[in-house]
Amino acid sequence: MAIVDPLRPSLTPSTNRLATALGSIPGGRLVPGLLLCGAVTLAALGLERVEAGLFGHAWLEALVLAILVGALVRTVWSPSQRWTPGISFSAKTLLEIAVVLLGASVSVGAIVSAGPLLLVGIAAVVVIAIAASYGMGRLLGLPHRMAVLVACGNSICGNSAIAAVAPVIGADGKEVAASIAFTAVLGVLVVLGLPFLPALIHISEVQYGVLAGLTVYAVPQVLAATAPIGAIALQLGTLVKLVRVLMLGPLILVLTLVTRRRNDGAAATAGRMPWHKLVPWFIDGFLLLAVLRSFGLLPEAMLAPAATAATALTVISMAALGLSTDLGSVARAGGRVTAAVTLSLLVLGAISFGLIRLLGIV
Repeated sequence: MAIVDPLRPSLTPSTNRLATALGSIPGGRLVPGLLLCGAVTLAALGLERVEAGLFGHAWLEALVLAILVGALVRTVWSPSQRWTPGISFSAKTLLEIAVVLLGASVSVGAIVSAGPLLLVGIAAVVVIAIAASYGMGRLLGLPHRMAVLVACGNSICGNSAIAAVAPVIGADGKEVAASIAFTAVLGVLVVLGLPFLPALIHISEVQYGVLAGLTVYAVPQVLAATAPIGAIALQLGTLVKLVRVLMLGPLILVLTLVTRRRNDGAAATAGRMPWHKLVPWFIDGFLLLAVLRSFGLLPEAMLAPAATAATALTVISMAALGLSTDLGSVARAGGRVTAAVTLSLLVLGAISFGLIRLLGIV
């Protein structure tokens, strides 16, 4: 989703001159956007303190407030190209580093203790959700490729799944843009609304963690959705989400076989793609640190700093996510896409609840 909007003005001439000056120093291309994300982060932290002072408790954590503040800034002002590198770096690279560091605070035993049935259940949820979402998309009149993009994006990991699946099925740029635009905005809405669920339907922290891991689009968004609930929800939600993301590799391989005759060139390329290119590096890093932590191979002295750094980087990344979110993209996505994505998410939530009840997770 583009950050630059030529129809919107820059903030001020002096601000652009400052961004240009910063961009002229070595490595300075990232500095303007990083400072902007840092400013949004400081504003979010300040609002969190004000909120805690007024109500005795921060109902919206800095992670969520950073998204809101960033989106508000993005609504009234579109950053120019000078700001884009730093924002993109914060939204992607810093967030990936945060996910890796989070592995140092997670024990693999947390998910193993839930039983092997949970792993099978996660795979089943993904398969059922893809089939159900695709069917609803077709019933709503979406073309085959658009229905596949929506189904895979909702059922696995949002934009990443859409981007990975698109070349395999031969989707064009318009189909990809429409799918990504809506899932990006809807993903933010889910992150903002999901933390209120435990109080409304009285589910436990463990149940919430599993639900968030099964329904929230991206790994970083799982962090934002589970951090306000507690450490157990965050750890379990992240682990469940990572298992769900790992389903992207098998999905690509299956789609490659299914579409090989129809789209021989792209499918053949995907079919030869090595596994390490299907699975993002930060997932490998997260799992490595989690395994090291589980076997006691990480020094205790590094655990607290790693957790603090992961939290700080995640808040900065959430600010970048807000700055990259164009709320007007919902209107441009189209009614059928809107209905398909929304219904698909509701079905995914219902299936996830069913799995939690079936496995007796408490």
